[in-house]
Amino acid sequence: MFTVSMLATIAFIAAFVAIPVDKSVYIFPLGHISALNFALGMTLGIALFCIGAGAVHWARTLMSDVEIADERHPIEAEPEVREKVFADFQQGAKESALGRRKLIRNTMFGALTLVPLSGVVLLRDLGPLPEDKLRHTLWSKGKLLVNMNTNEPLRPSDVAVGSLTFAKPEGLEEHDHEFQNEIAKAALMIVRIQPENIKDKRELEWSHEGIVAYSKICTHVGCPISLYEQQTHHVLCPCHQSTFDLSDGARVIFGPAGHALPQLRIGVNDEGYLEALGDFDEPVGPAFWERG
Repeated sequence: MFTVSMLATIAFIAAFVAIPVDKSVYIFPLGHISALNFALGMTLGIALFCIGAGAVHWARTLMSDVEIADERHPIEAEPEVREKVFADFQQGAKESALGRRKLIRNTMFGALTLVPLSGVVLLRDLGPLPEDKLRHTLWSKGKLLVNMNTNEPLRPSDVAVGSLTFAKPEGLEEHDHEFQNEIAKAALMIVRIQPENIKDKRELEWSHEGIVAYSKICTHVGCPISLYEQQTHHVLCPCHQSTFDLSDGARVIFGPAGHALPQLRIGVNDEGYLEALGDFDEPVGPAFWERG
């Protein structure tokens, strides 16, 4: 049974690798079911069942079932008690036949060693490693800032003082397969502030004529920021009221957010359109620093 368990574990791994995810099989009376799920369930079930059944069969047929009653004794064992325990252990080990029956012992150890590999193999379904994908967005040098509402590239004259404009990178369309994943990192909000009202030196350097571009993704739990107060230059996240000062490096002035909004450095190309001068200088979104 232990040997069958090892073979079933190997069959589990083979099924995981060889059977396509979309392949189905007809089994009466269940009908059409996933061939991969059926194979994984059967092989893993057999592997676990054979370990348990083999251990029970071994205990019932080969090991001694004589019950021994012992009187209570003080917590501090006497020398003769320790000798008795040691003798009982040796007798039990002898009666279990663990030392003499090497086939049972070795196959049991083999089954117990192999069966956890099923869980290790399933970790592959967690998907590919993120590597450094969280540190980058679609923004890069020369990418035009495209208005989310009109789908047209933005000129400085399109951004009025006191207005809040949302933008996306050039080339990202809503019908794209990866649109939701990419816009969740690249969504941009743009405001125009009088240059003399910008308090942060780097923010002023990364702006164009007072037009500043910041990530729209709140650094608390990733909600899209959409509320702008013209007089104070504050933006408010509607989910948990985290408030950021866009005139002072988008630092947090209220709420649970722990980090300022990342800024995108922008300029104007030869045709007069706003363009990115690179990617965000730090990863966007919530909890990144806690993850690594």
